[in-house]
Amino acid sequence: MSISKQLWQSNQDIVKNCFTHPFIKGIAQGNLDRQKFTFYIGARCSAVKRRSLLALRQDAFFLEVFARAYSIAAAKSADWEGFGIFHRLADGVLSELNLHQSYALKWGVNLRKIQPAPATRRYTDFLLATAWGQDVGTTATAMTPCMRLYAFLGQQLAKDGIPEHQYADWIRTYSSQEFEQLAQQLENVGDRYVKTKEVVQSTYRYALLCEQDFFDAAWDAIAIN
Repeated sequence: MSISKQLWQSNQDIVKNCFTHPFIKGIAQGNLDRQKFTFYIGARCSAVKRRSLLALRQDAFFLEVFARAYSIAAAKSADWEGFGIFHRLADGVLSELNLHQSYALKWGVNLRKIQPAPATRRYTDFLLATAWGQDVGTTATAMTPCMRLYAFLGQQLAKDGIPEHQYADWIRTYSSQEFEQLAQQLENVGDRYVKTKEVVQSTYRYALLCEQDFFDAAWDAIAIN
């Protein structure tokens, strides 16, 4: 069994917590409070709308840092193949940001004014510190849980068909074959470059815990004055 599959299987307790999280259940059913979703994806507008539009900005901020971490990993890659894979993965992040921008435009949200929540900052600081301070294999391991988890969630939510509600595009994006291919590419990079299993085990689990904290923060979102 590959390292990426071992890591995924050994952390199913956190995966289950994310899949059964009320935030994800709300997306699946289409009845998630928009306030919570906007906190998750990111934005700020007028004071009147601020309570319902906080969430869109957190994931936008996170994805921008994710793209930067990919670029750092690409620059540190020892071969041209790794360099190319990390840049293609960064392009995939831009597609996710386009999804968020479509929600932002629909709801009148400015994604440029982003104040990261503590959970978002912990996650992004961890990713950037890993990208700068660790080898390419460990960096890929730190970034893989996000990709694999979202591919898993999207595919599970789309298993009986994609419902027609306000979060259908979210499910459609993460259940797509294109997103699955990006997740597999990142896993393959990790499998290829990982050198020390002890380090990557704790790195992978911490990243998954950050994902769970991310959903917790969005679910508990409150107005920010």
